[in-house]
Amino acid sequence: MHTTLSFPDLLRLIDERSTAFRTAVAAAPSLDVQVPTCPEWTLADLVHHIGEGRRRWAAIVQAGPADAPPPPVTAELPEDRAAHSEWLAESTRQLVDALAQAGPDQGCWTWWPASQSPRTAGAVARHQLQQLLVHTYDAQLTAGTPHTLPAEIARDGVAEFLTTCCATTSPWPHAPATLDFLTTDAPAWRLTLSAEGARATTPPTATPPTASVEGTAEEVVLYLHGRAPVSSLKAEGDVTVFGRLEEWEPEA
Repeated sequence: MHTTLSFPDLLRLIDERSTAFRTAVAAAPSLDVQVPTCPEWTLADLVHHIGEGRRRWAAIVQAGPADAPPPPVTAELPEDRAAHSEWLAESTRQLVDALAQAGPDQGCWTWWPASQSPRTAGAVARHQLQQLLVHTYDAQLTAGTPHTLPAEIARDGVAEFLTTCCATTSPWPHAPATLDFLTTDAPAWRLTLSAEGARATTPPTATPPTASVEGTAEEVVLYLHGRAPVSSLKAEGDVTVFGRLEEWEPEA
């Protein structure tokens, strides 16, 4: 697993982003407001997603290697808004404790069976950090106080997204293509799309890509997670391929 962050760093930063998320939620005047970057959700929906989701992944990690996830975890959002912060903090504690007890190499179920990311607690920690990074951005934006993404997390975000969310053995249904993701403050990556699937490699070869995008790690991460359009980046080549990638739903 290619990562710029150690396992202890991942756990530390999960806790740090969780604290930042709770701070943003507390600063919002209402939980009924729509989240601009997740228009189908209110801020209350986002809070519930973060709290219940971290408890669910704690249970998945605790279950160890498995062909299917354990039964869904149901955790209702407290009615009293004053109790939300502690409820969210407890959700994070459950996740971090489960990860720490498992260690980075313990296997567990993941939804990415054919990805370049391993099915381990370490890969789960890495992905959970990126999820908290982006959803904290969502909460801050909703509260009217968006912050710059922490650089050390964003620098790992491009690699994590490509190797976990894009890499697959499911056939690419279009003409073969290569997409380069260039960042001014992190390693460059190439995504090769073909009948064999999608595979991420670094550094890109000297062969010109079908298309490329360039920006800071923060800008590319926000694009990859659907928080900014491809037009927000410096793009070259056949940019329509990025649109096809955004719409692609590989077979499980």
